[in-house]
Amino acid sequence: MTDSLKRNVLVVCIVVFVIGMLSLAGWANWQNRKQQLAHQQAMASEAVLVAGSGAGAVPQMTSPLVGKKAPAFTLTDVHGKKISLASYKGKAVQLNFWATWCAPCKIETPWLIDLQKQYSPQGFEILGVSFDDLDKDDQKKLAADIADIAKGAQQLHIPYPVLIDGDSISKPYGDVEVFPTSFFIDRSGTIVGYSSGLTSKDELENNIRKALGPGNGSANETASGAGK
Repeated sequence: MTDSLKRNVLVVCIVVFVIGMLSLAGWANWQNRKQQLAHQQAMASEAVLVAGSGAGAVPQMTSPLVGKKAPAFTLTDVHGKKISLASYKGKAVQLNFWATWCAPCKIETPWLIDLQKQYSPQGFEILGVSFDDLDKDDQKKLAADIADIAKGAQQLHIPYPVLIDGDSISKPYGDVEVFPTSFFIDRSGTIVGYSSGLTSKDELENNIRKALGPGNGSANETASGAGK
């Protein structure tokens, strides 16, 4: 076989190999997209469309967990302290799933800080559950990951507990994939409100007041009622 022929055969082999790899990559990407679409459809089939309140209100998606007991969990915060949902029995709780890389979360967080300051005297607490990735196979990298989460929370001036490893409790809460996502839990441990994605401060406050229950309106409402 001549050198020229050998080169031609080699070129053909390389071309065939590249085409094969591209086809395999395309197939893998198609399979991945197919799985993502199936998951999204499954999530949509579990969600519930409810009418908004007030004239001209837009219907909103809610979680099938609303009206049910909040799934129990125990997670560790960024300081290494174990925190369980059960320890907040008797309080209204907002379980806020977020991540340090989540841009909408950074918009929402100052609202949460203000709302906790306003409603904490009435027994309202927020638990921020981080969905940042953790390298659990390497203790040094895990410590660095946790430090990064703590730094992100500090930069946002978050005063409430920030828990790690949110992915470990995602399934009981409906496979959370959109951030921020919040579940609002009343004093008896029942989920009474839900928000997914960036909403408004007013909607967050309405859900907080649901969790607090009757007679726990805003400070302005309390002052107004006292003057009647």
